[in-house]
Amino acid sequence: MAEMNPRITVEYDDSATIVTLLDEKILEERDVRQLESSLISLIEEAKGLSLVLDFSNVKFMSSAVLGLLIKVSKRVYEHQGKLALCAISPKIYEIFKITRLTKIFDIYPDVQDAVTGLSEQ
Repeated sequence: MAEMNPRITVEYDDSATIVTLLDEKILEERDVRQLESSLISLIEEAKGLSLVLDFSNVKFMSSAVLGLLIKVSKRVYEHQGKLALCAISPKIYEIFKITRLTKIFDIYPDVQDAVTGLSEQ
C-alpha cells in the first residue's frame, strides 16, 4: 500500500485501484486541492483505471469535494476508466441524493462491493 500524501492511501487490487480517504474532515480549500492533485496524477498514470474511492473515514466534507468528484469522474471516463464510490456516511449520502449525484456515481456500501461492481461493468 503506497501513501501518496497524508490525505489518502492507495492500494492495488487485481481488478481495481482503491483510494482510501484518510481525513475525517475535508473542508479546507487547500485539502481539496491536495486531494485533487493526488487523484488526477493517479488517473493520468493509468489508462483504463478501475478506481474505487473509499469514504469510510470521511464524516464531513465541503461542497468543493462534490465538484472535485465530478471533475475526477470526467477525467476517469476520458481515460476509458471506471469509477465507484463506497462507504459514504448516511449524512453525506443524503447530500448526494439531494444534489442527484446518486444518478451520476455508482455508490456501494463497502470496498468489496465496489470492486465487484466495477468488474461487472
